[in-house]
Amino acid sequence: MSSRRTEPFDILLVEDDPTDRDHIRDAFEQLPVELTFTVVADGEAALEELSDRLADEHVELPALVLLDLSLPSVDGHAFLETIREDASLVRMPVIVLTSSDTNEDIQRSYELAANAYLTKPTEPAAFHSLAEAVAEFWFGHVLLPPASPSE
Repeated sequence: MSSRRTEPFDILLVEDDPTDRDHIRDAFEQLPVELTFTVVADGEAALEELSDRLADEHVELPALVLLDLSLPSVDGHAFLETIREDASLVRMPVIVLTSSDTNEDIQRSYELAANAYLTKPTEPAAFHSLAEAVAEFWFGHVLLPPASPSE
């Protein structure tokens, strides 16, 4: 996997299930890519994290958000809706990573400008393959604009 970045990829993981959270984080941390992880358990905490980052000019937005849909307080769709209405956050890449494979959830996520929609594996070992595929595409091939319009 090649990458043009020299700094670590910062991932914001928004996941309330502790087991899934551990599987996802472990899978990504085994990759040959330097990563930093911020983990929050619901959409409200994720919005607060992003707000805090925007308030501190020395802290960048995440390179990627991994978002579960079924979250307490602010669910994944409400999170997407909120960030897509904020000019400072609208370009931040978000991959929905959820257990739901319903057409309604998929359609709504893309209507709210999710960059991709993936279903969580049912077997713990399969999280590694998923992380490899995400990293290869998002960290190895995708070119993204700067996080803020002024860059």
